[in-house]
Amino acid sequence: MKKITRISTLKPTISAILCIFLSIGALSSLAAESTFLHVSFDPTRELYEEINKSFLKVWKEKKGSEFAIQQSHGGSGKQARAVIDGLDADVVSLALSYDIDSISAKSGLIDANWQKKLPNNSVPYYSTIVFLVRKSNPKKIKDWDDIVKPGVSIITPNPKTSGGARWNYLAAYGFAKRKYKSDEKATDFVKALFKNTSVLDTGARGSTTTFVQRGIGDVLITWENEAKLSLDEEKRSGKNTLEVVYPSESIKAETPVAVVTKTATEKGNLEKATTYLEFLYTKEGQSIIAKHFFRPTDAATAKASSKEFPNIKLFSLSDLGETWDSAQKKHFADAGVFDAIYKTQ
Repeated sequence: MKKITRISTLKPTISAILCIFLSIGALSSLAAESTFLHVSFDPTRELYEEINKSFLKVWKEKKGSEFAIQQSHGGSGKQARAVIDGLDADVVSLALSYDIDSISAKSGLIDANWQKKLPNNSVPYYSTIVFLVRKSNPKKIKDWDDIVKPGVSIITPNPKTSGGARWNYLAAYGFAKRKYKSDEKATDFVKALFKNTSVLDTGARGSTTTFVQRGIGDVLITWENEAKLSLDEEKRSGKNTLEVVYPSESIKAETPVAVVTKTATEKGNLEKATTYLEFLYTKEGQSIIAKHFFRPTDAATAKASSKEFPNIKLFSLSDLGETWDSAQKKHFADAGVFDAIYKTQ
């Protein structure tokens, strides 16, 4: 069987290496009282550039002071490990709750009951997993069954480093388990998927670059927001080379946030960190979230932006009889199902 290529994209804008930059609107950073760092996963870069700008304006109006927000982006699993290893984040917004639980359990920097600190179990927005294909869909990809056919080249990130990749994997696994009513057949299905996979980048944004800019692959398995952002960027540049395909069903990918309580307290940023995450649940915050193609949790905002989000059937992790802890141990831990699959490719 063919060998899947693992790569790390070298362009600074999509590198898996931690990239920290000043948020838009923070021109007064030299006057900042202390460094405020938000550690997040790959596809949220553009979202938080606008969130930061709007939040800092509201903060100044209410508090009469200014500060700068710095961002760090990368694969969700790598970002969690970086915080555990000492990256001094004040807040985190990661691709899955398991990564935040890991920071809490291994470092004690995040309160164990972090999910109860904010509404909706600290999930201000969510997404799902879709397909990005070439214009006119030459491989006629309509559903999950189509991407495991011989001759289809798939691009997806590495589940060992990317939270988005774990959602991709579980979306495919869940589709097969629900259709074929068998864990064994579901495992065979994802085995066929990775047999067709050409490149495993370390993060979702790296996979987008591989597919869109480098022109590799027939189909990119990706976040809904990442796929729609690619179309939006093409529209602005006058191109028309891509299409989004929604499968018959996919997974509800909940993306949580948390204050890194110990670090934020030590840096004197606890109020800023708490208020920052609370802003995500405001009408303004939810509208920005929808604008950047993440699905808002506020019902009124979701209704107002419904034209952007097709009514796809979504299943949850619990619908598969899993928690993130059990899924991690079974599929993504060392010597888990993914490791066994990858060794056969």
